[in-house]
Parts: sequence; C-alpha cells; structure tokens
Amino acid sequence: MKPTYEAAVIEAAAQAFWEKNASFKVEDKTDKPNYYCLSMFPYPSGRLHMGHVRNYTIGDVITRYKKMSGYNVMQPIGWDAFGMPAENAAIDNKVSPHSWTQKNIVYMRQQFKELGFGFDWSREFSTCDPEYYGWEQWFFLQLYKKGVIYRKKGIVNWDPVDQTVLANEQVIDGRGWRSDALVERREIPMYYFKITDYADELLEDLALLEEWPEQVRTMQANWIGRSEGMEVTFLHDGGQFNVFTTRPDTLMGVTYVAVAPEHPIATKAAENNPQLAEFIKECQKTGTSEADFATQEAKGMATGQFATHPLTGEKVEIWVANYVLMAYGDGAVMAVPAHDARDFAFAKKYNLPIKVVIKPENGNISTDVWHESLAEHGILINSGEFDGLNFEEAFAKIGEALEAKGLGKPKTQYRLRDWGISRQRYWGCPIPIINCPSCGEVPVPEKDLPVVLPTDCIPDGSGNPLNKLDSFKNTTCPKCGGAAERETDTMDTFVESSWYYARFACSNYDQGMIDPEAATAWLPVDQYIGGVEHAILHLLYSRFFHKLMRNEGLLGDIEKVGPEPFKALLTQGMVVSPSFFRHSAKGYEWFNIKDVEVRETNGEKEYFLKADGEPVTYYGIQKMGKSKNNGVDPEAIVKEYGADVSRLFMMFTSPPEQTLEWSASGLEGADRFLRRIWNFAYENQAILKDLTLSCETLTEKSAKDARREIHQELKKALYDYERFHFNTVISANMIMLNILSKLGDSRDEAAVKQEGFSIMLRLLSPIVPHITHTIWSTLFGDDILNHPLPEVVTEALVSDEVKYMVQVNGRLRGEIIVPASASKEEIEKAALANENAAKFIEGEIRRIIVVPNRLVNIVAN
Repeated sequence: MKPTYEAAVIEAAAQAFWEKNASFKVEDKTDKPNYYCLSMFPYPSGRLHMGHVRNYTIGDVITRYKKMSGYNVMQPIGWDAFGMPAENAAIDNKVSPHSWTQKNIVYMRQQFKELGFGFDWSREFSTCDPEYYGWEQWFFLQLYKKGVIYRKKGIVNWDPVDQTVLANEQVIDGRGWRSDALVERREIPMYYFKITDYADELLEDLALLEEWPEQVRTMQANWIGRSEGMEVTFLHDGGQFNVFTTRPDTLMGVTYVAVAPEHPIATKAAENNPQLAEFIKECQKTGTSEADFATQEAKGMATGQFATHPLTGEKVEIWVANYVLMAYGDGAVMAVPAHDARDFAFAKKYNLPIKVVIKPENGNISTDVWHESLAEHGILINSGEFDGLNFEEAFAKIGEALEAKGLGKPKTQYRLRDWGISRQRYWGCPIPIINCPSCGEVPVPEKDLPVVLPTDCIPDGSGNPLNKLDSFKNTTCPKCGGAAERETDTMDTFVESSWYYARFACSNYDQGMIDPEAATAWLPVDQYIGGVEHAILHLLYSRFFHKLMRNEGLLGDIEKVGPEPFKALLTQGMVVSPSFFRHSAKGYEWFNIKDVEVRETNGEKEYFLKADGEPVTYYGIQKMGKSKNNGVDPEAIVKEYGADVSRLFMMFTSPPEQTLEWSASGLEGADRFLRRIWNFAYENQAILKDLTLSCETLTEKSAKDARREIHQELKKALYDYERFHFNTVISANMIMLNILSKLGDSRDEAAVKQEGFSIMLRLLSPIVPHITHTIWSTLFGDDILNHPLPEVVTEALVSDEVKYMVQVNGRLRGEIIVPASASKEEIEKAALANENAAKFIEGEIRRIIVVPNRLVNIVAN
C-alpha cells in the first residue's frame, strides 16, 4: 500500500476493475433471488447536479448492500431524452435536439462512471432511440384499436406569434415565455388515454403499496379525487345540460348557474352579444391549469338566458364565469351562494340572490359576510317538502325526486381527467397516425413501424418544424393509397417514462415491447427511488401503464409480477445550501457561497463578496439551483476530494428522506475519516494480513471488550442498513475505528483488529466502494463484492463480567462488577459489600431486589 490516500488514483483503478470484470452486469436467472433497484432515470441536461448525485448514490448504496446480502441485483440506467428542454436548448444553440442530447449523454455517462455507480450498462437505452419508442408506437396502436386511446378536441395555451402550444409553466402573466405575445386558449384535436376507466382500480390499489410513503399515497388519492354526489339536469331553451354536485342537499338554494367560457351555451349567447363575446375572448387569455383558475379573480357575465330548476320549475339565470373549467364535468356548475364561498363572493360582486337552505349547527344564517359555518352540513330549511331533513336524508330524498322526473341520479365523479398526450412539439415520439382527407384517421400499419423522427431538424421556435418538413409530413394513406399527411403531434414525454422500468428488464429484446420471461423474473421493481415532485403524475401514469401492459398480456406471470410496478418507494429529500444576493440595476444578483466571506462580530454574522469586499444579503437555506446561484458542481467536488468523499458526505449528513444541507466542513470531515481508514490499513498491514490470527480463543479482557463493542455496533448497523439509515451505519463505523485505533499489538488485540477492520470494510463497501475495494484487494487479494456482509457473532456479545447499579431504597448509591456467571446470592453479597452503598443502609434490610444484568435495590428501614 502507498502511505498516503490518493483518491483519484484508487478510484480510477477501481472503476477500471469493475468495467473490465462487468461487476454489475446481471443475468435474469441465477441461483440467487433477484432484486431490482431503480432510480428515476435522468434527463440528459449536460451536467449532473447534486440532486442527481444524492438520488443515484442512495440507489447505488442499496444495490451494493443487497448484492453483498446475497441477491442477484439489477440496477439499470438510461436517459429520459425527449422533451421540451432539449428542444428549447437546441433553439438557443442553433443545433438539432438529437445532437445536443447525444453529446450530453456521453458527458453525463462519464460523470456517472466517475462516481462509481454500479449500473448494468449493458441495459442502457435512451427514450429517443427508435428501438425504444417504436414499441411505444406499437402499443399506442393496440390501445387505439380498443378505444383506450381516442381523439377529441381539447383546450390548450396557444401562442399566436410562435404558432405553438405552450405548457402552463411557459405562460407568464398571460404571455408566451419567448414571444411575449398574449396567449389564447384554443380548442384543438388531441389524443387522450382513457385513464378515467382505471380510476377505481388506481385508487383501490393504493392500499397494496404498503412500502410507499403515506404522503405520496395521499397525494395520489387526492389527485384521483373520487366524490360521491348527484348528477343534476337543468333544462333551458336550447335543450339541457348536466352539473355534478356533492351537495344535493343545497339544490333548493340554487340562484344561478355558471358555465365555462367555451360552453356551447356561452358560444351561442355570444353570437348576438358583442360584450359577452369580448368577455369570452378575454377569458381565453388566461392559462388552462387548475392553479390559474384557483388564483385568478372570479369574473362573469350574464348570458341573458335562463335554465329551469329541476325541482321547483323556477327560472335561474345562466352566467358565463371564468372560474368554470370546460374540461371538468360538463363545463357547468350550479351556484349556491349561501353555502359555497366562491359562489358567495361571485353573488356579492354581481348582486345576485342568496338563499339560505341549510341551518348551520350554530344557528347563524346571516349572509352579510361569509362565515365557514354556512358550508357545514345541517338541517334543511326553506326547502319545501325537504325541510327538516339532515344531509343523508336529503341526499336520498332529493335523489328520489330527481330520478322520478328523469332529471338526476346518484353519480360517482372523479377529479382525475383523461390524459391528453398530444404535444405540438418536435422533439418527441411521433404519434403513429396518418390523416387522410378521404379515410380520416388511419393507424400506421405495424409493418411500417417505427415512424422515425427526423434527427437533423434545427427548430427555430416558430411552431412545430414537422409541419414544415414535407419529407416527414407528406405520405400516402394505407387504406386508399391517396395523398395524406402524417400526424405531426408528438407524445407527452410522460408516456416514455411510464414504461421504461419494464423495458430495462429486457432492453435488447426485439420480439416485442416486453419479454414476458424477463418481466416475470424482475417485476415489480423492488425499490424505486426519486424525488417527491414526481409523486403524482409520473407515478400515477406508471401505475396506469402497468395495468395496461398487464391487460395486453405483456408482463408474463401476472401472479408473480402483481398489479403494481413499484413495490417500495423512497422519496429522497432535497439538497439545499445557503443563498446570498444584492439588489442592483439588473434586479436581484445572486452569489455562490464560495464567493462569499463570513465575518462574525459580537456573535453577529455579516456576509461580504470576496471580489469587492462589499456586503451581500443572506437569503437563508434554499434548494440548490441555478436561479439562486447556490449550486455546487459535483465534478469539482470529485476532482478535489474524490467520489467516495462525496458519497460519504451525502449518506452521513442526513437520512435519505430528509433535506440535506450542503457544507464544506462536512466534506472535509468525510475526507478526514477516509484518510484515517487508509492510515489504519497502512500502519497495520502486517497484522491485517496475518492468516494465523483468530478471535476464537481470546483471553485478554481488553480484546474481549473491544470485540464485544464492535459486534454491538455491527448489530445496530445491519439493522439500520435494512431501514436505509445510512447515516447511522456510518456512525457505527466511526465508533468501530475509534475502538480499533486504541488496541495494541498483542496477539489477542491484533486478532480483534483484523476481524474488526474486515467488518468495517465490508460494512462501508456499499457507501465508499473505491477505497474499500482497494484496501481489501491489497490486503486479501480478491474482490470485496464477492464477500457477504459480516454477521454478528453471538458469542462475542456475551461479556465475562456484568456491571450492576446499586440502589438503596430506590436511590443510586454505587455500582459493582461481578462475573457473568455469578449467582443471585453472590450478586447480593457484592452489593452489600459496596462501601458507598453501605453508608446509606440504615436499620434492618427488609429485602434485596436483583434485576438481572441491570441493578440491585437494597430495601432497608
């Protein structure tokens, strides 16, 4: 061994060894049980950030730990390569998204390898590979034939200058993020997955996910949002429309109805009402997300039309309101201002009637101002034949009255809506449909798959370049042979990330989308790791896809695979660091902590920019990111300290689920610990290599005590590994090293050094694999990965002596040490002989209580 720890040298050598020996390439079937560990695959942005490093370090530690626990472990890696960020970067850099993406993949792949992650690189793929998305197109066609995928008009954000659809996050203050043009809400044809058909199953199967965080399951349940209520039909001059309500008990308090700006009633009314037409146009300049609707000021305009109340026959005014979403329900709501805060504010604003029909428990029926008691369930009043009924009774009776008139029925409604997957962008998976003027929508024949996306397009931001690319767009109809056009919309990138976990089991399979045997061998994923920001959409869509693939018979033995894709889920915490700023003519200027000097005066900290010595303002601990310039470059950390130091710091600073605060001093502490390990190995080489040493016949008390303490720490560490509490595993190893460092070179103590250090190296191997690989191979000549984790020697935990606390009348007065084999009488005798305890014994000893291995209580008076 070299006398000094040189991270760069040993890490390069260890990585070369793993690559040469394909240490992490796995077969589907071995004599070991399979274990599938998967971290959410990365978007190839060009450089890893600390969030990446933490996520994949957690997954790698679990992978190596399970491998050393006797499992055949698969940890694959690939690239979530399609999407808007790549297209936008390509616009900015005037290159094709394909070349930009491929360049980034090469760079990030090398970064992953330099961090020592044990991925099975033989399974690597990118979602922009035709070999991958071609099967996605095939699956699309199967679902399209069965009606699981359908086409209808949907409302989108439309940038009239760039001639493109914008995501909600690209609309800033009602304007396009690039063009600054006022965004319009347009209705265009889109393809949808009928995920609502699976709402009940997706909701009910959450109960199966016992190893998921409760928070995530709750978020998904709320997103699916099952509500029991009533569908109510209102008649009007042009026909009828339906509303859904969870409060049919308030039906007699309806004083107006509100429809979405895109509702047919609104459109018809606007034909002869210029003011209403202008209002609808104004509404279409807002975003399409629920957040937009929840935060905007409620505005409305009367249509001049009336609907008939289904029970009273009274006429209620129809209003167009900007807070009503066409995409939810039938785009209409019944308004009960007395018992709904939003309707109340709207009615007050436009001087509409407010009718109280539920008496709150506190009896306060005043409607001068809104008070929450109005929204409570209670006894019906002002409701004719339904007066005096409670909520449950009113629900049943009003439901019966509506059904008798054919104007309503009980209904289960979901917040979940069908998944619109059409994206009017270039860099995505082409939708395999041909639009023929004679035949309509025609699926691309399976023999013509994949429909390959051109890779040489350089988008300029003005609409989808596929619309301008005749070589892609123009084709012939498979049905009639006439001139036709390919669909130029591409799929939502959530589609690619919804089934990649299953493709990793068989990434080179060319006979189908999924190899059933491989799926049976590996699914479900045993441990999935990723940020809580994916708790809803990505995880929900993956669960949905798993059920779709199951129904298509793609997943092999479904009894073994099960109904869910991910057995256990770990959502890692954010990486955060200090942030600093100044106000300037440019607005906020943010400064990285490495450029800031901290001065402390009288206990107060002040912060100054090193470059000019002028003060900056401390903004607190914030999530690492470019926006606040508080990120840390992992590549720089690896160059300065090495990958193992970065990994150790990440795992030691906090448990995986909690926020990790970045600290330069923490890195230095991790570096010191690894150097201590290296120095111990170097200084004790002869002892550690001595094959004649054994702990079987220890006689020295110091050696026995040290061995017992080491096995006690080992027992705790193995328990904590199973809980993924890697920080306490590291703490246990720090304690072990302290114990070992105090031992001398007698034969017994040398034997404990050898055994204890071997335990340490194997325990730490999943966390700091490079240094442990190098030390182990140097000392013992083989690969540490081929060794199992250490096991606790039960006999080592047994002490020759036991310490007892001695109490007199319940108060601590001394302590004794007796042989572990001492009888009760011998323990009592030793306690009575304790000089300090004897001073407090007055009068007659009434009894002596011995609690085995803990204490002796002498009761006297």
